[in-house]
Amino acid sequence: MKKIFSALISMSLACMLVTQSAFAVPPGFSGGVNNEYEYEEVLFITGKPIRFVGEITISESKKDESGKLSYKFKLEPKDRSIDAKLSRSISIDTQYTKRDDKGQTIGDAVIGSYSEKIEVGEDKYELEDFQFSKSDIIDNRAASDFLSGNFKGRKYYKINKTEGSVTVDISGGDVGYENFWGATGTNIIDYKIDYKRTIAGEDGADDENVDWSGTARATVSDSTSKSLRYSANEAGFSSFNGGHMRVTNREVTSRYSYSLPDMDDESVGIDQGDGEKTAPDGGSDTGSIEISREMSPKIERLIVPKFRDLSGHWAQSDIEKLYSLDVLEESGDFFSPDVPITRMEFIKGVMKACNIRPEMEDGKKSSSRSRRQPAEEAVFTDIDVKDEDYAYIKDAYQKGIIKGEQSGKFYPDSPLTRAQAVTILIRALGFENKAPTPGYYSGFSDDRQIPSWGKASIYMAREIGLVQGDEQGRFNPNAVMTRSQASVMIVRFLEFLQRDLQRDYRENIVYYN
Repeated sequence: MKKIFSALISMSLACMLVTQSAFAVPPGFSGGVNNEYEYEEVLFITGKPIRFVGEITISESKKDESGKLSYKFKLEPKDRSIDAKLSRSISIDTQYTKRDDKGQTIGDAVIGSYSEKIEVGEDKYELEDFQFSKSDIIDNRAASDFLSGNFKGRKYYKINKTEGSVTVDISGGDVGYENFWGATGTNIIDYKIDYKRTIAGEDGADDENVDWSGTARATVSDSTSKSLRYSANEAGFSSFNGGHMRVTNREVTSRYSYSLPDMDDESVGIDQGDGEKTAPDGGSDTGSIEISREMSPKIERLIVPKFRDLSGHWAQSDIEKLYSLDVLEESGDFFSPDVPITRMEFIKGVMKACNIRPEMEDGKKSSSRSRRQPAEEAVFTDIDVKDEDYAYIKDAYQKGIIKGEQSGKFYPDSPLTRAQAVTILIRALGFENKAPTPGYYSGFSDDRQIPSWGKASIYMAREIGLVQGDEQGRFNPNAVMTRSQASVMIVRFLEFLQRDLQRDYRENIVYYN
């Protein structure tokens, strides 16, 4: 099987930010799956499910406000005893509307061009018309982007040019998320198939009408995840014992369920490509088919921490993970895990953990600008624009992750409290607005001690499993966080981005719908 040439795996890949994304839609809206080498889908056009495999070529072009995805398929039945083949070419045009004031993007897609021919035995099906409309809303948050969309379409095939038609109505929706640590797009696609055909009688026999209707559903998920794994150093005489690596995995899964007519063998009927012709007998045939493909994993080794004050510490593993990721900075031999973490250190760590890297202006640009226009005004009065970490604070402020104090100050060197830490993380996700109408109970026994500005975030952090209470059920919102405690909280936040979102967007939809 020839290798799949793929610049992109899905339409919503282009529909997210007009930049890189991994929101996924099955190519051609057929519920298919693929890896680097092979594509597979299930076809229902003959009234019986037939699994097709082969190659797919996907190409993409995009501009600031538009994009085009083109697919080409060349498929044959997985069961080589079936005489059939499929060729399909389709392009999808997407127009984007950016709402920077809302932090959202809308993508509207239509079919640009199409061509499809299916041959099963002696029967030929040719796509005469394909109407399609899709619209997605993408909420661009600091830590992750979230997508939801809907689509409708209709395919109209001619059977052997003059014998009849097959109409396939397509409807469904998609949800997805994309962040540095993972991306999942899950789509539910419903098909309603109407088959109407008149077969000319032979040797003076009456014409034979073959009509049937059926339904199918494809629930398909394209998921990418990054995880950290520890690899021990097998050599005894080495300067380090082992280190972490970042492993990227990708899997596409699809579950088809169908309700089709039961077919009997007939002398005149629908060619199934296996030497038999069939016609509906009035009964029904229901079932399900699951298919999947995995991509080859990608492995990246990370830097090795060598702190002398972490051996046996309860948070050693999490601290070393973050240091390996360059989330935490420490140039010396000692990390000082039990000293308070500052507000600046935490914000910078969160921004790095989410791979939010602010663009730094080079000195030449800054000098040129300073001669032509007024100097930049700092977002907080206690952080100079020339501070080496100012770009992180500015970006966090512009993305709504931090707001500072009423005095207009940020207090970058002040210790960070638990309430402040959780508020920063939930704002990065954009989940603070999901809390109930004010008047709710946070679920912690010290609810009255929670600051009003942080209650919604703390409520949501408990709901998603980011934090939990102590043995007395307290959250301790005003307690100062140590560097080790902050490290553990950031790692749990990354686990939410890695695993919890994937479970919600893939397993909970694919296996419970």
